[in-house]
Amino acid sequence: MSTPTSSPTTGAAPEPRRVVVTGGGTGLGAAIAERFARDGDDVLVVGRRREKLEETARRIDAEVGRAAVAVHACDLTDPAAVEELARDVAAGGAVDVLVANAGGGSTRAGADLAETAELTTDLFRLNVLTTVLTIEALRPHLRRPGARVITLSSIAGVRGGGTYGAMKGAISSLTLGLAAELGPDGVTVNALAPGFVPDTEFWDGRLSDEAVDQRVRPTLLGRAGLPSEVADAAAYLAGPGAAWTTGQILQVNGGACLGRG
Repeated sequence: MSTPTSSPTTGAAPEPRRVVVTGGGTGLGAAIAERFARDGDDVLVVGRRREKLEETARRIDAEVGRAAVAVHACDLTDPAAVEELARDVAAGGAVDVLVANAGGGSTRAGADLAETAELTTDLFRLNVLTTVLTIEALRPHLRRPGARVITLSSIAGVRGGGTYGAMKGAISSLTLGLAAELGPDGVTVNALAPGFVPDTEFWDGRLSDEAVDQRVRPTLLGRAGLPSEVADAAAYLAGPGAAWTTGQILQVNGGACLGRG
């Protein structure tokens, strides 16, 4: 089953898809989890902080009026923990949608070489390693044909953005390779590359009015993005309208960085 369909004779409701969202406790991950839950899917949110995951699950369940969200606390940089996650996921059947959203971290201007090495390694582990381990662990459990894999790149990975941008650029490259590998199995793999979305934990305590203006001014629409708008893009890539879309980097940035064919 690639996408849920209603019975032509009975009009029965479609079966819920099984959706896994990493980094699903806050920010874009939580918004994406909520969107899929509202669409009638069963969602597993994965992250390091169980309390935050459970808080998000309770909120979404209350908003959609059903028990839609389950949680799995996991350090996605730990191979053993990711193997345990894969066993837990596999026990419930095939995965219809995997959103590899976990990421984060920061750099610091003026850091010495030792600190630069530490910060860069942390960025790699939080962004690239989490994505690689998650997808490799869950790859055998993706529904074939029909599963959708969505990774999270960034505008920084498209137009250049220092060390963080390099990590997101690596995710874009990984996405293109995975699309070629999984295409013959009927599995699509695409990346979202969001622009400036300030209403997320990623930006907490990091934005002045000047910093916001610097990021909003280059957009063609004259405003920052919303987590729900990134979630809408994820829903599109996972929906029936994107069944023939794979190996793409979908920019969601208000025109701050123009697409190139």
